[in-house]
Amino acid sequence: MKNYVQLGDNLTLPAPAAIASGAATLIGSIFGVASTDAAQGEDCSFVRVGVFNLPKVAGTAITPGAKLYWDAAAQNVTTVAGGPLIGAAATGAAAADPAVAALLTGQIAA
Repeated sequence: MKNYVQLGDNLTLPAPAAIASGAATLIGSIFGVASTDAAQGEDCSFVRVGVFNLPKVAGTAITPGAKLYWDAAAQNVTTVAGGPLIGAAATGAAAADPAVAALLTGQIAA
């Protein structure tokens, strides 16, 4: 078909700030994980779908399948609604764990 552009699991977008490979961020309404280091404004490939270990809010246990939201101010995932829904916990995480395996769904943040 003539109007097809790409699958969309990975998108090349300008980095909203200096970013390191593996860091998660929100670019407008698009949440993704940087696949390379990039300076602010530099094109970077962001992965939108898959399972990634992402930093989580300290002191909170997360159960498998729990909805995960992005806290842009703290730069971590939380189970408290308020930020954009980014996916669900692929595994559980204890309160002391620094990260959780997050299944990113690629949905557009509201």
